[in-house]
Amino acid sequence: MSEDRVVAARGDRDHVFSHGFVCPKGATFGQLTGDPDRLRQPLVRRDGRHVEVSWDEAFAVVEAGLRPLLERHGRNALAIYLGNPNAHTMAGGLYVTPMIKAAGTRNVFSASTVDQMPKHVSSGYLFGHPLTIPVPDVDRTDFLLILGANPWESNGSLATAADFPGRLTAIQARGGRFVVVDPRRTRTAEHADEHLFIRPGTDAYLLFGIVHTLFGEGLVNLRDLAGHVTGIDQVRALAAGFDPDKVAAACGVPAERVRDLARQLALSEKAAVYGRIGTCTVEFGTLTSWLVDVINVLTGNLDRPGGAMFPLAAHVRPSRSSSGFTVGRWHSRVRGFPEVKGELPVATLADEIETPGEGQVRAFLTVAGNPVLSTPNSGRLDRALGGLEFMVSVDPYLNETTRHADVVLPPLEATSKGHFDFSFLGFAVRNFAAYSPPVLPPVGIDECDILARLIVVLTGAFPDPDAVHEHLLTQALERSGFAQSRDLVRGDGPAERLLDVAVRSGAYGDQFGERPGGLSLERLLENPHGIDLGPLQPRIPEILKTPSGTIELCVPQLAEEAARLLASPVPSDGQLVLIGRRHLRSNNSWMHNVPALVKGRDRCTLQVNPVDAARLALGDGDEAQVTSRAGSLTARVEVTDRVMPGVVSLPHGWGHSLPGVRMSVAAEHPGVNSNLLTDELVIDPLSGNSVLNGIPVDIKPL
Repeated sequence: MSEDRVVAARGDRDHVFSHGFVCPKGATFGQLTGDPDRLRQPLVRRDGRHVEVSWDEAFAVVEAGLRPLLERHGRNALAIYLGNPNAHTMAGGLYVTPMIKAAGTRNVFSASTVDQMPKHVSSGYLFGHPLTIPVPDVDRTDFLLILGANPWESNGSLATAADFPGRLTAIQARGGRFVVVDPRRTRTAEHADEHLFIRPGTDAYLLFGIVHTLFGEGLVNLRDLAGHVTGIDQVRALAAGFDPDKVAAACGVPAERVRDLARQLALSEKAAVYGRIGTCTVEFGTLTSWLVDVINVLTGNLDRPGGAMFPLAAHVRPSRSSSGFTVGRWHSRVRGFPEVKGELPVATLADEIETPGEGQVRAFLTVAGNPVLSTPNSGRLDRALGGLEFMVSVDPYLNETTRHADVVLPPLEATSKGHFDFSFLGFAVRNFAAYSPPVLPPVGIDECDILARLIVVLTGAFPDPDAVHEHLLTQALERSGFAQSRDLVRGDGPAERLLDVAVRSGAYGDQFGERPGGLSLERLLENPHGIDLGPLQPRIPEILKTPSGTIELCVPQLAEEAARLLASPVPSDGQLVLIGRRHLRSNNSWMHNVPALVKGRDRCTLQVNPVDAARLALGDGDEAQVTSRAGSLTARVEVTDRVMPGVVSLPHGWGHSLPGVRMSVAAEHPGVNSNLLTDELVIDPLSGNSVLNGIPVDIKPL
């Protein structure tokens, strides 16, 4: 680091969790924070151009644009979209929810419904809360079955594990095995003990075949879960129709391999099933996510060392109280989709903007998101955004989405604000806590202050952002049970003070002096390499918040979905289907303006199996037209046996060729937007999650 900027970054070898591991994105931290295209002053659209203005002027424009519109048309005239970078900031964990409440709109959307909502829904039904998500205890397991995940290139997802590849290699080093099921031979699959190709979107068939075998061969063994599970007989009945010989025809995995996987999971001393984005972004995503944990339960590997376990983050207070998990507290106006976890499916966002009538979305607020590249039929959404009456974006870039904004409010660079993982510590494969203070003085306004000023505008109930900060702190103290401890709270900024309350009242906290030696912000600052809180521990029944107080293995919604799967036609061998993919250096669109992450060969290619390439008269490097119900694009062909026959693959997050974008590096490597092909009309019905894998396409050479 120089006096005013970061020039390089390296891992902390003494960190209690990462042990010095750093991903390519982290290694290029200096390029990201020093990016000349990064916005450092607010922008306001004038005469079709974005110009820099002062912060006071920017918020004056926000107030003049939003307040009258909401007064005329009601609160639901505003839609909010949250991108996944919110999970990487303290403001995202502390201020986004209060901002949504201040907005008072039911039109809330996020990246969760293009990524992980099925796992939240299945966990809600099984355990009573959508955030009670088990993670594989990779450091102690003997056998790990991985479906739809590629941690060698994307590291952990809903399973925080620094150096996930190293942890997988360690399984093999201690005599264990891991098996990968994926339509593409990923880098993770290359390192696995076995890779099984599977037709995209058919993981539920495979998993039901495993469940069928567990019951049929007498391999069900609940172990320590006995007495904590209900619904086993119902699951047995549902699985009866999924004989491995039948599911093999649907998913493409040989019947004997299905049976072998069941035996390995049941007979290994410590085993776990882990499914991620490839199992969520399909039509039966919730059913698939549910079956992952059904198998962990039936083999006795849930809540057991070496199996799938429940982390306990430092800012969380364990509690048995719960009203249970419900969906559908309200529905989307146009297509009638039920609310899930306070959100509506982003697949219907364009409907809400384009369709006239009471409750039509006329204003839009995005926080750290780029839905024009990341959501289904994004070409339609792009056009819809152009018809809004007013739009505000909290974002450091003028990207494909924020180019539509009337006001863009850029947050501070990461080097100028503290960091604590409110999101990812809840999914860590080992319990720990760490806080990183700012390393450079702020230039601009902290994201907490930006969101607080938006709360001022949206409510009209606070005189200034400081009043919002104090209100949120008072609420946090009241929820924690330490309302009289305001004078004991420490922290230089509003986020730090809220963090102090959270960790002091949390599972390992000092309880504001009642538990000497417990965690506090002060103790985190005294331990810059983090504090190890130990391996994951069994937490059942404490974490169960279902109405019965048990793991409810089969609820009617999932039983109905299983029946729908059983009645569905077997996928056709003649139809090409599209899947996405990730690369180690370019997981998301917001990283494509970093030179080190886009250099080298073109990675935005259409991967085609040699068998299909020969049938379609396509050669390596040819241009091909790819067409789906939603749209069409042209991509360069890469002929490779890494994808199975019948499957083609495009990476997501590209398409940097739209006018009005200020991302010069990305513009030099535009690629194509795969979400021009994804279909907003097809979703997972239980979660509202978009279907981004297994999309029927037609391909022809150009």
